[in-house]
Amino acid sequence: MTPRTTVAIPLFDDFTALDAIGPYEVLQRVPTIDVVVVGHARGEVRSETGMLGITRDATFEEVPAPDVLVFPGGVGTRVLERDERVLDWVRSVHATTTWTTSVCTGSLVLAAAGLLTGLTATTHWATYPELEAYDVTAVPDRVVEHLERRILTAAGVSSGIDMALRLVELLVDTTAARAAQLMIEYDPQPPVDSGSVAKATEETMARVIEYASAGRS
Repeated sequence: MTPRTTVAIPLFDDFTALDAIGPYEVLQRVPTIDVVVVGHARGEVRSETGMLGITRDATFEEVPAPDVLVFPGGVGTRVLERDERVLDWVRSVHATTTWTTSVCTGSLVLAAAGLLTGLTATTHWATYPELEAYDVTAVPDRVVEHLERRILTAAGVSSGIDMALRLVELLVDTTAARAAQLMIEYDPQPPVDSGSVAKATEETMARVIEYASAGRS
């Protein structure tokens, strides 16, 4: 009988939706992978815009030993960097995970828990200084792997899809990763090409700053 793999995705107030949903969409395509959404309490939690609510099915303590941890990002991670309940859980589960991973600013939580000290890692480009404050070297790669440490970090938002495909490859095999990719028809061909700081014009960056500072009522 093929062993099953449990993936825990923590959700918290003000999470970034695609950070969690991107990996979820990839991982849940594999029949031997079970995804559980965990948090401080069971019940609904809303994304950073307040527009999307997702139900957490278990508390942290109810999932003490997942095979894989995928920690998403969002502005809500700043509170979690000082939340000892969360940090203790991250340290505890990492002791037995097959892989411990993050997307976007989820890496700040891994760093605050001491898992990334002295390593290279990635996060959203706007938060490199925050990551480096934890004695971590931030790099602009989509996915950073430390296989000997059982740690993968993904850059901002959409990078979590790339990381999840790599996870499937590591957990199952390359064909499984290709199958998951085809099932979600992940074949990016965007009509514009400004997905990294290196490609962005000054005009584009000015618009990013405008949108980021606008907030939502």
